Amino acid sequence: MAPYEKLIFYQNICVIRKLIFGITKNFPKVHFRRVSQMNDAARSAKQNIREGYNRDTAGEFARFIKISRASLEELQGDVDDCFEDGLITKNDYNTLKDLCGKTKYQIDRYLDSLYKLDEEGKWKSRFKNKRTR
Repeated sequence: MAPYEKLIFYQNICVIRKLIFGITKNFPKVHFRRVSQMNDAARSAKQNIREGYNRDTAGEFARFIKISRASLEELQGDVDDCFEDGLITKNDYNTLKDLCGKTKYQIDRYLDSLYKLDEEGKWKSRFKNKRTR
C-alpha cells in the first residue's frame, strides 16, 4: 500500500469516484457530456493525489492536492446541478455533499500540516538531490 492510500481524504475520494460512476451510469443518454465531465472530475481528484505524491517536494505534492481539491469543488457544483435538475435522489445528493465537504475540510487540514512539516524541514524527500558539475 502506498503511503497516500492511508490518507482518509484519499480514501474518501476513492469512494466519491465510485459513487459518481454508479449514479451517473443510469443518467439518460442526453446527459452524456455531464456524465463524462463528472466522471472526469472524480477521476482527476483521485489521480492528482497519486501523481502529486510521486513528486519530490512538499510544495509539488501540495500543488497536486490543491488541483484535486479544485476537482472536488467542480464535482460538487455538478452534483448540485444534478439534484436541481432531478437527476439524483435527495439521499444521493446528501451523501455526496456531506462526503465532498468532509473531504475538502480534511484536505485543508492536511495541507496545513504539510506546509508546517516543510517549514520545519521534516518533509522527507524520496530522492537524493545529486548535483553534477
